[in-house]
Amino acid sequence: MHPRSGPSTFAPMGAVRDFAERMWKGSEEHSFTSLHGLEEYRPGLAFVSSFANVVALDTADGLVLIDTSSPLTAGAVHAAVRGFSARALHTVIYTHGHIDHVMGTALFEGEGRARVVAHEAVAARFDRYKRTAGYNGVINGRQFGAPGFAWPTEYRYPDETYRTELSLQIGDEALVLHHARGETDDHTWIHLPGRSTICTGDLFIWASPNCGNPQKVQRFPREWAAALRAMDALGAELLLPGHGPPIDGADRVHEALTQSAELLEILHDETLRWMNEGAPLDVILREVRAPEHLLARPYLRPVYDEPEFIVRNVFRLYGGWWDGNPAHLKPARDDRIAEEVARLAGGAGKLSERASELSAAGEHALACHLAEWASRAARDDAAVRTARAEVYRKRAEVETSLMAKNLYRSAARDDDKG
Repeated sequence: MHPRSGPSTFAPMGAVRDFAERMWKGSEEHSFTSLHGLEEYRPGLAFVSSFANVVALDTADGLVLIDTSSPLTAGAVHAAVRGFSARALHTVIYTHGHIDHVMGTALFEGEGRARVVAHEAVAARFDRYKRTAGYNGVINGRQFGAPGFAWPTEYRYPDETYRTELSLQIGDEALVLHHARGETDDHTWIHLPGRSTICTGDLFIWASPNCGNPQKVQRFPREWAAALRAMDALGAELLLPGHGPPIDGADRVHEALTQSAELLEILHDETLRWMNEGAPLDVILREVRAPEHLLARPYLRPVYDEPEFIVRNVFRLYGGWWDGNPAHLKPARDDRIAEEVARLAGGAGKLSERASELSAAGEHALACHLAEWASRAARDDAAVRTARAEVYRKRAEVETSLMAKNLYRSAARDDDKG
């Protein structure tokens, strides 16, 4: 038996499992749907569905949490976990240092200090977040459609760190922590050998891997794929992800892990092949494509990041910031280019009109270039600004990834503000 402190106020029991089954069968629901529900997947092992999920282990020595959720959901997660177990918090394990995974720790530690365990690079991440709080507020406000987002500057640093692998024994629970570079350089995935369970953190998120975020630091696709292969080799029967619902059943876990690894391997290897042939980035973006049969899988749809961004990230990893176009090595300023193009076109108004025509015809990428030039060449022209906003709104409508949608919507909002 496991002590309880009262019923959870989250979704009804069974809702998380039902959602997981619907998603596996191809439901069009967004995989990041937060059910705000806790379910006990195995005796003493609970999964909390939130924007960033939390795993709770009720051991004889105390409560173990794998991640603690975000500033916005920490209160609800705390209430749900306390509906599952009243034991004192013993250990928190961070899968990585992103704020949607680590900011609920303080709420639990209001009941008494616990041990926090993480990879050794998490502390450096927190230090960097403090130095770049303003920048992170801006870029995450754009990414998530939340202008004015205030980035936190206080973090609960780990008490115990490791470099490659760490085994913990807490009560009767064995936990093996493995480091892997993937979405982050500080990532940990956890194997619970006694339960045939893996906790992946953001190495699996029910979406095309977040390996190319256009506003964030370097990602590591080759090591990420290797970590997924290492997880698969364990033959786990239950996968508890950082985002999205659990995957229950050895065959399903195997399929999800191996196909996710395959997608990353193809994008990585094909990009590197073209780089080795001397191709510039523009050619590589034209030639490298993710296989449609993989993107059609319910856990690999490009609803957050997308393959084109991953290709760009691989190029940056091996090739630096220059894309191979000589004109881009030391380019003219964007405003100066815009002014000259507008002059050649017969004025910013002509550019803006053509941008609207292209947008209406579905030529969204080209339309964005022209609308941007027109706007930069005539910043005080209200009609040009209005047209630019509409071009970006239409571009957002046809995109699949949250990142692309929200960055284009952010551009449209800039014009709406005048």
